[in-house]
Amino acid sequence: METLRVSATSRPNAIAGAIAALLRSQGSVDIQAIGPAAVNQTVKALAIARGYLVNDGLDLCAQPAFVKLDVQNEERTALNFHVLARPLGSA
Repeated sequence: METLRVSATSRPNAIAGAIAALLRSQGSVDIQAIGPAAVNQTVKALAIARGYLVNDGLDLCAQPAFVKLDVQNEERTALNFHVLARPLGSA
C-alpha cells in the first residue's frame, strides 16, 4: 500500500489527484501528516478527492489514527489517515 506524506505547504489539489489515482488503482492509500497545518491540507485534499471520484461511482472512507514516526532521529506523533475506496452510495 502506498503512503503519501503531506506537509503544511502541500497543495490540496495535487494531493487529491494522487489520492484519487491510488484509490482507483489500488483501492486504498495511507496518508501521514505531522502538525495542524499538514492535517488541514490533508482534510481539504480528502474533500476534493471525493469530488474527483464521483464520476467513477466511488466514494472514500477515511479512518484517522495517531502513529509514532522517527523523523531525523526524533520521535514525532503523526496523524495517519487510512483511506479506502467504496462504491458510491454505500453506507
